[in-house]
Amino acid sequence: MTRPSAGGRIEVICGCMYSGKTEELIRRMRQVMIARQPCRIFTPRLDTRYSEAHVASHTGARLEAMPISSIHEVLANVEDMHVVAIDELHFLEDSAEEIIDGCQDLADRGIRVLVAGLDQNYRAEPFPGMMQLMAVAEQVDKLYAICVRCGAYATRSQRLIDGKPAPTDAPTIVVGGLDLYEARCRSCYEQAP
Repeated sequence: MTRPSAGGRIEVICGCMYSGKTEELIRRMRQVMIARQPCRIFTPRLDTRYSEAHVASHTGARLEAMPISSIHEVLANVEDMHVVAIDELHFLEDSAEEIIDGCQDLADRGIRVLVAGLDQNYRAEPFPGMMQLMAVAEQVDKLYAICVRCGAYATRSQRLIDGKPAPTDAPTIVVGGLDLYEARCRSCYEQAP
């Protein structure tokens, strides 16, 4: 693990569905709160699976958060903050360049920026914003889940429609949980025709 600096930095928590990304973000933010550092947590308006005004993990852990649609809303709401957390970064409507520029701007202001999100979409292709942010971040933690088919380390999010792999021409962003997605390893992951 990288030794945290006193100034700004970017930390990325990524992985597939059910790998514990939000749980890890919440854990780090609880430490920030114990240290009484001024902080703010943001969650995409698009993600209403568990709550509209909280980051919430699949296991039920949650912290109050400000709903946003864009990195620009983050930039406008961080005055006097030392730490900023953004959950489900891949749900933001911004381009990859806007996300990178926004996070870099925050870190350049001396803010510790924590982001969590999927590194790959259901087609096992990288999310551009996450991919590029991982390249410029001071710290990247890639988490894994357990494959529901064989028990190996899972690194892919298998989207299902009526129990079958979603076609490759389906929308990239579909918010869902156990009803739509399974964690799978490389061997058990299925690409639809």
